[in-house]
Amino acid sequence: MKPIAYVQRLNEFYRSQGFPPYRWTINDDAPLARLEKPLGRCTVAMLTSGGVSRKDAPPFNPQARNDLRLDAIERATPSDFFAINDDYYNHSDAERDINCIFPIRRLEELAREGIIGEVAPHHYSGLMGRIYIRGAVVNEAAPALVRRLRDEGVDAFVMVPA
Repeated sequence: MKPIAYVQRLNEFYRSQGFPPYRWTINDDAPLARLEKPLGRCTVAMLTSGGVSRKDAPPFNPQARNDLRLDAIERATPSDFFAINDDYYNHSDAERDINCIFPIRRLEELAREGIIGEVAPHHYSGLMGRIYIRGAVVNEAAPALVRRLRDEGVDAFVMVPA
C-alpha cells in the first residue's frame, strides 16, 4: 500500500477552492513536555478541529478564513447534541457516532477503566482549517487556551484533527 500524499492532496484541494497557496508550518523542535504524574492520575481534555459544535451554539462557517473561534464544550454534553459544520471532509460516519471526530465517550471509558485519571470539565472545538495567520494562533489563541486548560487543572491534552 502506498502512503497517502496528504500535503499534495491538500494543496490541490485548496487551489481548487480558490485559496492562496498554503504555507506549511515546519517545526524543527516540538514544545512537548513529559507528564508530571502518571497518566492514570491525569485530567485529560481534547480539541477537535472538525467543525463540531453543540446544536444550541452558532454553527461554524466551513468557508471562513482565519476563524480563531474556540468553543468550550461541557463534558456532560449528550452525544446526540452535536452538529458538524465542515465541508472539508465526509462526516457521515461522525454524524452516526460523534466519537469518530470528537471521542468524548471514549475518554469517559478510559477514565472509568483507570487508564486516565479523569475527564476535564470542558473539551474544545474550533481552529478549523484555512487559518493563514499562524502568528495569531501561536501568540494569541493557543496561549489563551493553555491558560483555560491550566485553570481547569488539565494535565494532558489530546488534539483530534479533522
